[in-house]
Amino acid sequence: MTQLRAAILAALFPCLAAFSATAQDVTLTSRDGDVTITGDLLGFDGEFYRVDTIYGELTVDGSGVLCEGPGCPNLSAFVAEATMSGAPTIGRVLMPALIEAFALREGLELSRENSSDIAFAYTLSDPESGEARGRFNLRLTNTDEGFADLLAGEADMAMSLREVTRAEAIRGREVGLGDLRDARRSRVLALDALVPLVSAGNPVTQITTPQLAKVLTGEIRDWTPLGGPDAPIAVHLHDATTGLGQSTERQMLRGEGETFAEDAIRHLDGQALAEAVAQDPFAIGVGSRSEKGLTFELALTGDCGFGMTATRRAIKTEDYPLTAPMFLYLPARRLPKMMREFLAFTREPAAQLVIRRAGFVDQLPEEIVIDEQGDRFANAVLRAGEDVTLEDLQRMVQVLSPLKRLTTTFRFEPGSARLDAQSRSNVESLARALESGFYDGRRLVFVGFSDGEGPASGNRAIALRRADTVREAVIRMAETAELDRLTLETEAFGEAMPMACDDSEWGRRANRRVEIWMR
Repeated sequence: MTQLRAAILAALFPCLAAFSATAQDVTLTSRDGDVTITGDLLGFDGEFYRVDTIYGELTVDGSGVLCEGPGCPNLSAFVAEATMSGAPTIGRVLMPALIEAFALREGLELSRENSSDIAFAYTLSDPESGEARGRFNLRLTNTDEGFADLLAGEADMAMSLREVTRAEAIRGREVGLGDLRDARRSRVLALDALVPLVSAGNPVTQITTPQLAKVLTGEIRDWTPLGGPDAPIAVHLHDATTGLGQSTERQMLRGEGETFAEDAIRHLDGQALAEAVAQDPFAIGVGSRSEKGLTFELALTGDCGFGMTATRRAIKTEDYPLTAPMFLYLPARRLPKMMREFLAFTREPAAQLVIRRAGFVDQLPEEIVIDEQGDRFANAVLRAGEDVTLEDLQRMVQVLSPLKRLTTTFRFEPGSARLDAQSRSNVESLARALESGFYDGRRLVFVGFSDGEGPASGNRAIALRRADTVREAVIRMAETAELDRLTLETEAFGEAMPMACDDSEWGRRANRRVEIWMR
């Protein structure tokens, strides 16, 4: 049904773009009477009018004009509204928690009205007069539906558990939403992770990422190779129409044409998946960390001995390989002032605390002293590449020992020089912090690391180029920062501190990173 709806929308986009808004005739006249604009009112955000005129779409400051005509809004009773559509994982818990915290900060009363099982609205009202000031309409479907609603003009924001696809980005430009792949058109609200789940009665406690991929594709069908009982494996996955289902495909399928096992059981939401796995001792599922229910999470390991679970810090640093950012996509148009203030609030420390309490991973940078990183340095000695000398390790310890590691880490998309979604969000966050003066007087070192493939000298050179790339990206975005008030340096140690085994693409990707160390 979702794919059919998307296909219909694709065919009807030109019509939808023309008729999705209830346009009405208005005349805007400057207060001195010298300028008059006539056209169809496309929207009013409490401050600016959007009008379709013979000159094209114009945005006009409402404070400088008088409005006449049947489409003119009632300025004294204006209610800021925004509609969000998409992933239930975001809309069911995270977004209500953020809206409630925002209302509390603004001193507004909050009420909820349910219109159906999947649609509801939060109204923010003045506590004295009782008059509504803003309204958030939420529609819980899935990521595909969220983008379809955004593209059709039926939503102002799409809640997504994956990045926008190329086809969706092309359609977005066609209907006037701007480039949805532009960093300004999306933001990472919070972080989650894909985790392998089993029932509490299953004796298996860990699995390698290559083994997990083979289980999901049907190459491994019995628990015996995994150290479990002689019993068939029942595979549970998110439905392919959901953002987590599509994210699982992107991260777990290893080659073009590879598919998941035909008998895999699909679920439309994470709660249903977790409940099914919890009830079957021979089941394994790939679900989200935030919706584990009564299941048990398997550690991801490698043949070299590394093991990693989806802890809050491991997800924040992307040391855990299967992170799942939670996106909010926005059109290239001006939203009402209250909605803009809400979006700004989602980046504040108070909102990050709300995100953590809601069961998700926040993006507030943390400083990790070297005494808390003993395991990492022990692995550097035990697992470093053959070309890494004792002198290399000693230099790394000498350089990093006086510093603290930030949880802000940067990684690149597979086979690409482009930063991944979480890292692009980190660039923006770090740039804003530099502009605010938060790191004035500090020394920040962008430290590059690599996987162990190839000679150590070449890997160090590649790692240094990556560190330089990230540093330059942050500087470009921090347009108003006074960079002479702090020190920004780059350093590289190549393969000297692996975070995972190099025996799989997931492990190599985890090792290719740029960390921030500071003093």
